[in-house]
Amino acid sequence: MTNETASKTRRGRPPGDGKQRLDTRDALVRHGLEVLTEQGFSRTGIEQILKHLNVPKGSFYHYFSSKESFGLAVIESYADYFQHKLDRWFTDERLTPLTRLARFIEDARRSMIRYDFRRGCLIGNLSQEFGRSHPMFSERLEQIFNDWQCRLKTCLDEAGKAGEIDTALNTEQLAAFFWIGWEGAVMRARLTRSDKPLLLFADTYFHLLKK
Repeated sequence: MTNETASKTRRGRPPGDGKQRLDTRDALVRHGLEVLTEQGFSRTGIEQILKHLNVPKGSFYHYFSSKESFGLAVIESYADYFQHKLDRWFTDERLTPLTRLARFIEDARRSMIRYDFRRGCLIGNLSQEFGRSHPMFSERLEQIFNDWQCRLKTCLDEAGKAGEIDTALNTEQLAAFFWIGWEGAVMRARLTRSDKPLLLFADTYFHLLKK
């Protein structure tokens, strides 16, 4: 290895082939997702994540130009994961549309219990943390919420066609209302370390649909 090549390696380019480098990036994002979901963006230090994975700081900055770009990568990873989760429940034609929604809620409730209510929804957590104070994050978070609303609206439209709910109901508003209320219920469940807020919101929402 020449002195020039060695110098470049020391400046942060991680050793190994492309797959190894990709695995390192994925590991950073995966662990970042766990930590940010539990303790938020501001309280999370890059050193904490690097120490857990035994990754040098130079490697981190090879993949991400800043903590903010890392945060966006974590958000995109979560959005992709949750999009597939919603599709898995909301488009399951073996179930009636409202049963799909109920199964999604039950799956989320079990997940919160499994992690002892330490984790909630990353998108909701960061929305509460940043508000409008960080435009780069807040705009993307709002886009993700809108995507979730559209997916639920489609499910509710199918519920109307199936005769489960009144077709006169405004499914766009109902979808928006669900995510506003659900995120609040998730936040309250984390605070109380109980699934009661989730169950209360779900019961009230389904009662509203069937009035």
